[in-house]
Amino acid sequence: MHMIEPVPVRKSVIVRASPQKAFDVFVNGMGGWWIREHSLTESGQKTVSVEARAGGRWFEVGNAGEERDWGRVIACDPPHRILLAWQLNAEFDFDPAFQTEVEVWFEATSENETTVTLEHRQLANYGAKAHDLRGVLDSEKGWGGLLASFAAKAA
Repeated sequence: MHMIEPVPVRKSVIVRASPQKAFDVFVNGMGGWWIREHSLTESGQKTVSVEARAGGRWFEVGNAGEERDWGRVIACDPPHRILLAWQLNAEFDFDPAFQTEVEVWFEATSENETTVTLEHRQLANYGAKAHDLRGVLDSEKGWGGLLASFAAKAA
């Protein structure tokens, strides 16, 4: 029996900032708004870094200086969009052979407001756990809470 592919997680938030500032806070300032408990490090999360260019790394730095890869940048078109490869599997372990996609768009809606839309897709790649993972990613512990934290920081 073929599993029904889960629909992507899609979230939008309006921030009181230009697309350039919103992009900058989202991409270059990710460590400032990412939820600290979401960490793969032994020593706790110090920051999260995105190398904002195609092929760049997406990784976390621990308080002791250790680095943990999360994925990589597939495409980067500041201040309009960034496409990231999320390479954490269903156990939230980094797996270079695994990939889902996170795409984020930054669209000016008025002079000082930007609509930021995030889509996390290819969730069928999680296999049997796809629907469980979609629920986690769609929750307040997932992209809901993360985007709220980002919006507060960007404002």
